[in-house]
Amino acid sequence: MTARIPFLPMQLREDGAAVRAAVARVLDSGWFVLGPEVEHFEREFAAASGAAHAVGVGTGTDAIALIIRALGIGAGDEVITSPLSAAYSALAIQMAGATPVFADIDLARLTIDPAAAERAITPRTRAILPVHLYGQPADMAAIEAIARRHHLAIVEDCCQAHLATANGRPVGTIGAAGAFSFYPTKNLGALGDGGAVVTNDASLAARIRRLRNGGQDRRYEHLEFGVNTRLDEMQAAILRARLPLLRGWTATRRRLAAIYREQLAAAPVIVPPELDGGHVYHLFVVRAGDPPDARLRLRRHLESCGIETLVHYPVAIPSQPAFANLSPARCPYGEIACAQVISLPLHPGLDDGTVREVAAAVCTVR
Repeated sequence: MTARIPFLPMQLREDGAAVRAAVARVLDSGWFVLGPEVEHFEREFAAASGAAHAVGVGTGTDAIALIIRALGIGAGDEVITSPLSAAYSALAIQMAGATPVFADIDLARLTIDPAAAERAITPRTRAILPVHLYGQPADMAAIEAIARRHHLAIVEDCCQAHLATANGRPVGTIGAAGAFSFYPTKNLGALGDGGAVVTNDASLAARIRRLRNGGQDRRYEHLEFGVNTRLDEMQAAILRARLPLLRGWTATRRRLAAIYREQLAAAPVIVPPELDGGHVYHLFVVRAGDPPDARLRLRRHLESCGIETLVHYPVAIPSQPAFANLSPARCPYGEIACAQVISLPLHPGLDDGTVREVAAAVCTVR
């Protein structure tokens, strides 16, 4: 059955004319890899993100892995990260040759708990990778203090946090570098895969540019072992067409989220608090709470009302078979969140009345 209120329609909206013109421009140019569209987008996205440099890559996962590699972190090293995220956050650490170590979350913020991260530090720890999950920044002030005390790098996973700020500072510029994804469902999405690294470190940006292109310093001169992960011209042009709309889209997300918060104040769900005004609401997530079948009952109820929901994410990363060989420590709060979270529709194409209708349906679940 097609939902009357789908979770996220993917059709072009007010961006349609600009996106189609961008595609035509690239087709007419005949240049499809590492050309002027990528160069322009890198400058424009760096400026929008408050960073000195941006480097376009193939995916957000590759962005994380390349930052870690460019920092000289690899085999034998550990990187502490959150158990609640897309598994790609931790897979990227492994792609760089390092070992992910999971520190439990703050159950209110749903991002890594700084105290748990500090307890997870060992002599092999080289970095902390906070995930700005669902668009809410992690507690970066506390994480910075820990990193300074223990001489650790910070690599920010900003894949769900375009234009977010932490205590007024743009995410991605607080640590050594930040990784962004342009997967089509993101706040700034391409029409395929894409990613970027932002940083204020010119030498780090230069090394990531080299690593993304086979380790080449110039054509056919490979200075080091690199990979092939380049943002292509078509996706860069599409992102350039959409980037000017991002601030307006973000303002809409925040307005709709405020309506949800108001309307769900007495609902039988737990609404995670907005702990930083820089939250950009990639997703609007609530927790269904107890009993164990509460989420299933809520989703079925909303489905009967014609409302589509999703779950981000149902399995804590340490419980994924891909990480079983690491024998990761349990993260009880992460497991609670994974059993309870449910994402309600929220995107710039929604109107206020539809958000109120969804909230009203949540309030009537039994």
